[in-house]
Amino acid sequence: MLLRVLVRLALRNLRRHLRRTVLTASAMIVGGAFLVWSMTIDDGSHEQWVDSGVRMGSGHVTVERPEYRLRRQIDNRLTTDVRRAAEQALASPEIAPHVVTMSAKLGINGLASSAAGARPAQIVGVDPVAEAGFGMIDDGVIEGRYLEPDDRLAAFVGADLALSLGLEIGSRFVVQAQGADGEITGQLLHVTGIFRSRVAAIDQATIHITLATAGEWLGSGSDVTNVAVVLQGSGRARWVSDRLALALAEPVERGEARVVGWREANPVLAAGIAIDEFGNYVIQGFLFVIIAFGIVNTVLMSVMHRQREFGVLQAQGLTPGQTGTVVLIEGLTLSAVSGLVGVGLGLLGTWYFFGDGLDTSVFMQDIDELTFSGAVVDPIIVPIFGVRRIVQIVAFILGIGILASVYPALRAARVDVTEAMKFDR
Repeated sequence: MLLRVLVRLALRNLRRHLRRTVLTASAMIVGGAFLVWSMTIDDGSHEQWVDSGVRMGSGHVTVERPEYRLRRQIDNRLTTDVRRAAEQALASPEIAPHVVTMSAKLGINGLASSAAGARPAQIVGVDPVAEAGFGMIDDGVIEGRYLEPDDRLAAFVGADLALSLGLEIGSRFVVQAQGADGEITGQLLHVTGIFRSRVAAIDQATIHITLATAGEWLGSGSDVTNVAVVLQGSGRARWVSDRLALALAEPVERGEARVVGWREANPVLAAGIAIDEFGNYVIQGFLFVIIAFGIVNTVLMSVMHRQREFGVLQAQGLTPGQTGTVVLIEGLTLSAVSGLVGVGLGLLGTWYFFGDGLDTSVFMQDIDELTFSGAVVDPIIVPIFGVRRIVQIVAFILGIGILASVYPALRAARVDVTEAMKFDR
């Protein structure tokens, strides 16, 4: 009953100073809408970076031997039992719903040579069908075609590497690397396709061959060096990593495997996203500090002009704490209503971009290829809505409103009744 009276007193004051209330609410509404718009766009661009980076690399989550990432040698491959256990865990009812696609690969460092010279190369044995669904390299064909399951001794070569070796479609060249028996072994390949991924490091060194060709050449059979997974979203990577580590507890404990998330596999990309997020938070923080001062001004001015009213209320039995609560409710109500309206307008304003996305190519007119740590930056940004993010935004706005109302509430609670009664109406 008492709370209802306090709420009615707070709402009445907001109505009494309607113009000031509307102006302050407008600032919060604009701020809330901007916050929703910018954060959903940011989340969409970051997810696009991650998706591009993991598809060019080792997925959101990968299973590999602990020493593989440092050496990339054939000795650092998974045993057949570990590979089978990883694939079974990924196909389990608990994890499978989060998996979009997976690809088992045999990736090693080697040397590619032709009549034009020799270049270091990253040779990757893949299942062509699985890799076509996993990666983006097959989409970058500029000559020839991507690998097919029945291809033997066929190679899909990066454009810059092909250029440096003087390779064309149908050209023959030799790759050399350490075999499973520890000896250096060579393999004659012919070019079936040339690609450009738009990532220089990949175009200058990568060669895809079929897993069957790699196993026959290196004597590794169907062994692979890693099992990579693309998930429904990067937010599920840690959860899936934990479940996968539990499923592979024995080989992990024996040092035969480890589960690596995309942040660990690509720390530069993770750091870049973290820095970008920090910058956005700083800008948005400054914006809401300004808005918070607006709320403080509105509520504090209200308190300063209501000294007599507070004195009368306390003379009639309202405690100082209850007087401060009235002011706190005013600020909280103003923040809650304005914040919710702002979030709603922000969602409405962002809704348009869900279909075709936000085209930022106007800012990239003189840039042919924009890449970042192995990720191709797409100028089309599709925003991402998440319930968790919306709750965070609403909680942030309410928090700002509460903090901005504390000082005026304390001023109201400290009103001297005797002095307050001297104020004119």
